[in-house]
Amino acid sequence: MERKFQHQEKEVNQMIFGIRAVIEAIRSGKDIESLFLQRGLNGGLFSELKTLLREFDIPSQQVPIEKLNRITAKNHQGVVAFISPITYQKIEDIIPMVFEKGETPLILILDGVTDVRNFGAIARTAECCGVHAIVVPKKGSAQVNPDAVKTSAGALYKVPICRHDSLLQVMRFLKDSGLQIVSCTEKTDDLIYKPDYSAPTAIIMGAEDEGITFDLIRNSDYLTKIPMAGEIASLNVSVSAGVILYEAVRQRISV
Repeated sequence: MERKFQHQEKEVNQMIFGIRAVIEAIRSGKDIESLFLQRGLNGGLFSELKTLLREFDIPSQQVPIEKLNRITAKNHQGVVAFISPITYQKIEDIIPMVFEKGETPLILILDGVTDVRNFGAIARTAECCGVHAIVVPKKGSAQVNPDAVKTSAGALYKVPICRHDSLLQVMRFLKDSGLQIVSCTEKTDDLIYKPDYSAPTAIIMGAEDEGITFDLIRNSDYLTKIPMAGEIASLNVSVSAGVILYEAVRQRISV
């Protein structure tokens, strides 16, 4: 009960609106989870905001004013943002720290997983499996919102979440750092038991409909799939993540 109370106030994405308010939030180092800009908006202060968005590489969406009016009835000035309940971290900082602790990195990369409940469930499993970080793209990824936090049972406060422009660049950094890349995909005959997960490893999971993007698959060290015996031959991505992560745990415990 005490643990739940500690996170109660965090499980709400704080909404801010107004151009100046959003500018100051960005300058103060707040992590912006989502940002909506009125389509066709212009002016000096708005230009200042756009410059900051480029400088801090913050994604935004151009939307009609009607959408903003549905979000809030207050004077939003064409700008509404939601501050993330977590602080995003950099994978470039995490990997050296893991090695310095004498631990073997286990990283999870989510390519195009957009459902917040799947994302939360994956984070919960990742925390239980000792995953050192979850990497997601800045665009085309599930938001860290109250639903995701609740589904994760608080794991999103414990597992470092890293956002990056290019998952391919992340992959290259991880390989240069000595990690093997294992992609979980149906585009192979090899099963998830083939790789040696006791080595430094990054596991990639893709969206259920499109899977892992071609460039990531092409640059992976291993392509593996989960064996299927039934007729449906399809698993929810959060279940699939649990299956392969616990194979990694099994191997690491055995070692």
